[in-house]
Amino acid sequence: MKISRNDLAARLGLYVLTDARAAAGRPLIDLVAAALRGGATAIQLREKSLSTLAQIQLGRELRRLTREAGALFIVNDRVDLALAVEADGVHLGQDDLPVDVARTILGPDAIVGGSAGNLDELRLSLAAGVDYLGVGPMYPTASKSDAGTAIGPAGLTAIRQRTDLPIVGVGGIAGTNVPAVLAAGANGVAIISAVIGADDVEGAARRLRRTIDAELARLGRTPGG
Repeated sequence: MKISRNDLAARLGLYVLTDARAAAGRPLIDLVAAALRGGATAIQLREKSLSTLAQIQLGRELRRLTREAGALFIVNDRVDLALAVEADGVHLGQDDLPVDVARTILGPDAIVGGSAGNLDELRLSLAAGVDYLGVGPMYPTASKSDAGTAIGPAGLTAIRQRTDLPIVGVGGIAGTNVPAVLAAGANGVAIISAVIGADDVEGAARRLRRTIDAELARLGRTPGG
């Protein structure tokens, strides 16, 4: 059954993306398990440097962990990989497979996210029929070389004013700027190095989750609101 928009928004609160570079030689499986123990609500497999076989092997382990934790599991870009590892859905960039084709392959209940760094990209994502938006980069980031110019909270607010889709702020986000991203209208934050690159991954995730929950409460919003 298709997840409701409110439930999806609630489950995107602490959205952790994998990154072998940030892991610095530590096993990604162990780091993701620690992030889930700390309160991550969604995990995205994003490892473009790995072979397809290696991504499938990693993806199957992440699928197991996320199922046990009750967290969402999303694959970046690769619809075929999402199908192979039984992910909950896929996140597609503007130049990736069209959303309608992804739904044909993955089925009508799959979650399909899209990216929006400006109002033109928002228009395209809305027309394509995505389920949620990754909006950014919020701040300068080294995690994605083609991320573009940071749009800041003001850019996210401009997008929020034009859609009620769940929004995840992405790009350069750490504990200190989480409140500003949520106050601008995001339902959650996408994190890479602030969790996967932390010395204490579980502790970093737990602190971020507490910050997210506290800020949403201060704003008078439920996790899905």
